Amino acid sequence: MLDLNEVRMFVQVVRARSFAEAARRLRVPPNTLSRRIRQLEAHLETRLMQRTTRKLTLTPAGHAFFERCAPAVDGVLQAGKDLLGGSQKTSGTVRIAAPADFLDLFSMDWVAEFLRLYPDIHLDFILSDARANLIDEGIDVAFRGGKAGDPHSGLFRQITSQYFNLVASPQYLAIHGAPQALTELAMRDCLTVSSVQDRVTWILQGSLGDEEVRVSGRFRANSARSLLMSCVAGLGIALLPTMLSAPEIRAGRLVRVLPEYRREGADFNVLLPSRQQIPSAVSAFVDFATEKLRAMLLNTENPAMSARQRKRPVG
Repeated sequence: MLDLNEVRMFVQVVRARSFAEAARRLRVPPNTLSRRIRQLEAHLETRLMQRTTRKLTLTPAGHAFFERCAPAVDGVLQAGKDLLGGSQKTSGTVRIAAPADFLDLFSMDWVAEFLRLYPDIHLDFILSDARANLIDEGIDVAFRGGKAGDPHSGLFRQITSQYFNLVASPQYLAIHGAPQALTELAMRDCLTVSSVQDRVTWILQGSLGDEEVRVSGRFRANSARSLLMSCVAGLGIALLPTMLSAPEIRAGRLVRVLPEYRREGADFNVLLPSRQQIPSAVSAFVDFATEKLRAMLLNTENPAMSARQRKRPVG
């Protein structure tokens, strides 16, 4: 029979990513902890983790075992806390992996609001454009663009389908006027991704389906963030992802141009390492963040753009 205390120790070692740190948290000698993990592996007849002097990594069996047992361990420990303390408070630390510029999108005012609502929750943001390994890095929540991926690898929740919208600064439009037709973009300064071609083709969806326009401009860049900054500075009209332009639209630094047109983009999702026994602190943050992000994006959509207008014609 499994020793549940050894299972609890294994979960703590994975989350701490260190025997020494896990031993400190569990208040046991490191050599005792190491011996108990070896006993667990012997009982399971499989290696759960690879240990070196510098790094600790899970084996495939270790990944699978952690995903199955960690939620159960959390549930038992939380149940004990609730019974002993009579407390139903949502508490704990939530580690959040997100793109490097995520806090440009997710307002710090929202962070402050969440912390006021949940005074016993701590937030730990790990911001990087590299994709984090949720289990190896002890991540509770990850925000990612793209496809959902393997549905068995964790829990995906789609926040929104992303689109690219035409945007410009109020200053640019005050000087040059707002274009009234897609063809007018060919005569405007358009901010495009770096290319060896003088002109690039934008394909957008409108009421008649796909339409093309050849555009050019005096400023190009190889990153969306640079194009956003140049657009806010009034250098021209840009075709930018909703998630990137929404905070600037909300702040009044950008406005939609030709809002009846847009281009489809990648989905924006939230990912959890396991679909079972999600900690209450994690659920609270995911629900809060999803509501805020969806509301912000909804406010930047053009309400006059009907489903009929957005639907591509068949044939």
